[in-house]
Amino acid sequence: MARTRATDYDDKRRAILDRSAELFAEHGYDRASMSKIAEACGVSKANLYHYYNDKEELLFDVIRFHLEELLEVVEAADNSDLSPADRLKELIAALLEAYRDADAQHNVQINGMRLLSTDRQGELKAVERELVKIFSDAVAGVAPQLKETKLLKPVTMSLFGMINWHYLWFKSTGEVTRADYAELVSQLIVDGTRNLHAEPVPSRRVSAAE
Repeated sequence: MARTRATDYDDKRRAILDRSAELFAEHGYDRASMSKIAEACGVSKANLYHYYNDKEELLFDVIRFHLEELLEVVEAADNSDLSPADRLKELIAALLEAYRDADAQHNVQINGMRLLSTDRQGELKAVERELVKIFSDAVAGVAPQLKETKLLKPVTMSLFGMINWHYLWFKSTGEVTRADYAELVSQLIVDGTRNLHAEPVPSRRVSAAE
């Protein structure tokens, strides 16, 4: 008979993921063995294998859960009824808030994805593309002249650069709040793109042979 899952299975798995993220971020993926993870989580190594078959599967889930939560938060905050500038600001504020208390997971996402198999990287990058698409649409909302041009992507990725690396300097006890920073970043994008112009990206012609 198959082993029945405990009622708190998901809670315990999440606790393992959170602690693993901290170990990966602090010590590096290579130095965080399954034995060390089990010890840090307060479970036996055998019990840890009840949740995860190997360390790569654990790393994958740390990043997957993090990205899926980010996407869920951003999708919930995306309000097309707002003005383009307010929509962008709300999206930025939502993403910054989702990063609260998730520095370890964010660090692992940035540094650990390349260690996964190609298939697993592809699955995670698909979620990242959904996030990028939402913000790219919002950027095009405040800078419609960039839509369908070669500048839309670099502007969008520059926006992510300002958001994704804030954890290296941002202090929750500092003078700048997350809301302040969301306002600043959105204003930089709005003002910075005002005079940007580029030729539309030519559409690719499909030959009869294709």
